Amino acid sequence: MNTTKNKSKISTIALILMLTISATLIALPTATAQPDTKQSYPYIGAVPNPAAAGKQVLLHVGITDSLATVDLGWEDITVTVVDPEGNEQTLGPYRTDSTGGTGAVFTPNMVGTYYLSTNFPAQWYNYTGFGLFGPQVISIFYEASTSEPLELVVLSEEEVEFYPSASLPSEYWTRPVDAQLREWTTIAGNWLTTPSNLYAPYNDGPETSHILWRSKLTTGGLVGGDLCEQSFEDGDAYEGFFSGAVIINGVLYYNRYKSGYPTQEVVALDLHTGEELWIKILGDNEELAFGQTFYWSSYNYHGTFDYLWTTVRSTWTAYDAYTGVEVYSMENVPSGTRAYGPRGEIYIYTVDGINGWMTLWNSSRVVSDSGSWMGGFSGAGYGVYNATLGIEWNKTLSEAGLEGSINAILDDRVIGSSADSFLGTGTNDINLWAISTEAGNEGEVLYNEIWERPAGNLSLVWAAESSEDKVGVIWAKETQAHYGFSLETGELIWGPTDPQYYLDALDDSVSDVRCIAYGRLYSASVGGILYCYNVTTGELLWSYEATDNYSEILWANNWWLKPLVIADEKIYVAHTEHSAIDPKPRGAPFICINALTGDVIWRIDGAFRQTRWGGRAIIGDSIIATMNTYDQQIYGISKGPSATTVSAAPKVVTKGSSVVIEGSVTDVSPGTADTVIAARFPNGVPAVSDESMNEWMKYVYMQFDRPTDAVGVTVKLEAIDPNGNYQNLGTTTTDSYGNYGFTFEPEVEGQYMVIAAFEGSEAYYGSTSTTYLAVDAASASTPIEPDTETPDTETPDTQTPDTETPATEAPLISTEVAIIAAVAVACVIGAAAFWSLRKRK
Repeated sequence: MNTTKNKSKISTIALILMLTISATLIALPTATAQPDTKQSYPYIGAVPNPAAAGKQVLLHVGITDSLATVDLGWEDITVTVVDPEGNEQTLGPYRTDSTGGTGAVFTPNMVGTYYLSTNFPAQWYNYTGFGLFGPQVISIFYEASTSEPLELVVLSEEEVEFYPSASLPSEYWTRPVDAQLREWTTIAGNWLTTPSNLYAPYNDGPETSHILWRSKLTTGGLVGGDLCEQSFEDGDAYEGFFSGAVIINGVLYYNRYKSGYPTQEVVALDLHTGEELWIKILGDNEELAFGQTFYWSSYNYHGTFDYLWTTVRSTWTAYDAYTGVEVYSMENVPSGTRAYGPRGEIYIYTVDGINGWMTLWNSSRVVSDSGSWMGGFSGAGYGVYNATLGIEWNKTLSEAGLEGSINAILDDRVIGSSADSFLGTGTNDINLWAISTEAGNEGEVLYNEIWERPAGNLSLVWAAESSEDKVGVIWAKETQAHYGFSLETGELIWGPTDPQYYLDALDDSVSDVRCIAYGRLYSASVGGILYCYNVTTGELLWSYEATDNYSEILWANNWWLKPLVIADEKIYVAHTEHSAIDPKPRGAPFICINALTGDVIWRIDGAFRQTRWGGRAIIGDSIIATMNTYDQQIYGISKGPSATTVSAAPKVVTKGSSVVIEGSVTDVSPGTADTVIAARFPNGVPAVSDESMNEWMKYVYMQFDRPTDAVGVTVKLEAIDPNGNYQNLGTTTTDSYGNYGFTFEPEVEGQYMVIAAFEGSEAYYGSTSTTYLAVDAASASTPIEPDTETPDTETPDTQTPDTETPATEAPLISTEVAIIAAVAVACVIGAAAFWSLRKRK
């Protein structure tokens, strides 16, 4: 052990000496000998090379010498380009980063060979500061020079090979998604907070009510016993469950308890499996408020960080989403209207329209004065920060006296008005205004309009807005009408619309029952009717009534509706109410509607009943996560995996015989592995058709009666015969127990491979299985005669005399003859063996 310690000490001393000598060798030149003038060595590179005409090429330009600190760079570098026809153009000028080089984009527009050269102009490099090993003074004049020309070969687009695109998944998928599968971003959305207009791109909206998994939230469902038909409380009103729900990277997070509960915990569930990942108390019993995916880019660090945020008054704390561990916090966060920046930064806009000033606070500037891009080494911030460092700008407005507050934040402007609150009725005319947030024009008032209030003491409330359509909408409660305004000018462009159903005036919320997407305004509320308007004209395009066929609702013939999610040209709406009586009305609907046409894609009655005061349905990774107030469980709704089996009976047949191909198709979603469900379905949960899905899911997961009319799924059967030929055997449909059978007659002797394929549906990903069978020749005693067609002939009128038909010779040796021959051979062999043994004796 002493020897080991001594060796370790010697190695350490040697390493220190080596580092000291190396440091000295590096530091000496920076402190002493430096030439006053130096030749420069410019370079140029191009990627890809060869390139495709009309496609971008990334150029790498600069010189071989780097600079001392990250804020320095070589100036005014240009690139000379000579095209295949001899025409010359100059690109730039460019400024490099501290490595001595930078990137530039060039798009060649013709086929042939281009010649590119980097031109470095003469310039001084002066620096006084500190290097890695102490003070550093640099003053060098770099001479002008031009690089050797680079040949850039440009081919037609068809001749250039690009990295192949990844196909979207055709099988059940989970997180993490390999970063190389970039195309999957279209189906892998996050839900960081309730989005503007409930619009959630980057998702495939589920087209059936198929349940992927379920997880218990709290005590729920029927109480029973002495309390008979009463159910357990669900948080409505004012004490909602499932609040703060967010989805990040395929994980669902939510607050486990009601707001105000003595202990607060946050739950993390795998969104694809329903598996509980962790349950933790964040900070000092803090509730989850929202999530963040923040892209950080510095000279040496690039990547996205995912955070869960809690907010306690003006103190915000970020927690690592994977572990729930605290990362950093900010104190003195300003009040205002929150939004996300282009890299996922958290913005807060504060406007004092009367006094004429406005600020933008940027969360990334709290940890870096450069914001989300900086010349540093790391991306993570730790500790406690003063949030006042995050003020990105403070601007005096080009005019003051703007009444009201912010209603919406668009890409290049903030929209505000003096519209009423949903509880109040104003008397003054409505002030509508917009302030520019565009770089270089921050604080410029784009318009400041006054809209004369319609007569009738109306409550005029801001309802929705669209950045794409540049339209804002105001709702008039008393007349149940909408008015549309241009967000470019602030002027009225349409309205009022025809009145909606009178009960819509009773809704105590406005913005969460109206949303805009696909150029359409959607409105659904107490009256139980979903209205769809052209958002640029106010024209009613279609409406849908969520009819209550059994009069469970006591105040209307329709179910009170709220919009939940808009994704993939679908809008999902469901029933909720302010404070439901108990026992709850039965059969509340959850509906998926084509957002463009108004056609119902699916509607399940009596499942996924929503909450008014807690968290409603959200979507991420193309999976809807929602609580169900009927049983207080959380459900994942999406397409799930299936399993197909196949077998042949019998496995060996003689040619000319039939064989039965049989098997099953089952739902193997994570929820089917639940102990209770596995006990109820020991042979697996049968897969059923999309049309049967609604009642089937209620049967499987909610213990409703088994549907008597459930239809299975289609199975395609194929075979490869012993000669390698493909055969399409046909299709069959599974029964409601998941099984199928199919009979066919193989025609070729040898081994067959049989393929059973369920090609999938909107509820399930497809699955395939194979089996094998053998076909033997027919038995010798039962020769197979070829089929001959008997000609149609008329019976002659004269009687044919009886004659004996002569016996014909059998085409093969009969079984009896074969046995006699075998006995004779055995006798001969036995006699020969006997005489041989006698000779040996």
